Amino acid sequence: MAFEAILFDCDGVLVDSELIYVDVEREHLARIGLHYDLDEYMDRFQGLGGTDFWATLDRDHRALGKGPLPENFSADLDAATMERINRELSEIAGIKQLLQDHGGLRAVASSSRLARLVHKLQHTGLYAFFEPHIYSGEQVPNGKPAPDLFLFAAQKLGADPHSCLVIEDSANGVKAGLAAGMTVWGFVGGGHSHHGHADQLRQAGAHRIVDTHDDLAGLLRSGSTPA
Repeated sequence: MAFEAILFDCDGVLVDSELIYVDVEREHLARIGLHYDLDEYMDRFQGLGGTDFWATLDRDHRALGKGPLPENFSADLDAATMERINRELSEIAGIKQLLQDHGGLRAVASSSRLARLVHKLQHTGLYAFFEPHIYSGEQVPNGKPAPDLFLFAAQKLGADPHSCLVIEDSANGVKAGLAAGMTVWGFVGGGHSHHGHADQLRQAGAHRIVDTHDDLAGLLRSGSTPA
């Protein structure tokens, strides 16, 4: 294999959660006057670290003359999101077979809160493929698009960042991987993938675009280097 380790984002790469998040978030934000069309929302918020996500929403809300976000907004959004996750979440097609066949170092490096990240992996039967190398943006000073999380994951694996492959579905994640000095492949096999998604990842700097986990498995077997 051409890579010492693979670092996977979670949402939209391992589990098909992005549609759930985007649907619930846009619905709840519209209720408090924050209306975003889908392309704008994906461009601004997908893959963004939690601190930056909430700070940006708060600024947008204040810009409407409404002051800070409502006190109960985060809790209400969290409850609605978890209800949908527990009812609907599944792994993305092909990922279990890929992980069963892959014998190298790997980790999850996600902007999700650690407790929720673990829950999603357990719910979809993916936890055992990665444990104990499951890392959250909560564990580093700066979330994506900063490189901190990917560098942290590589350090925990004992891998050279320059020999790591990052699999990401968001522009912010692609930028984070590149800033860490890693090879980054953009993944567009999630249910949320939209027209222009691949172009968005290319523009962020992704070295290659991968359509499915079957395609990814084939590239890994061939020892592929960046396209």
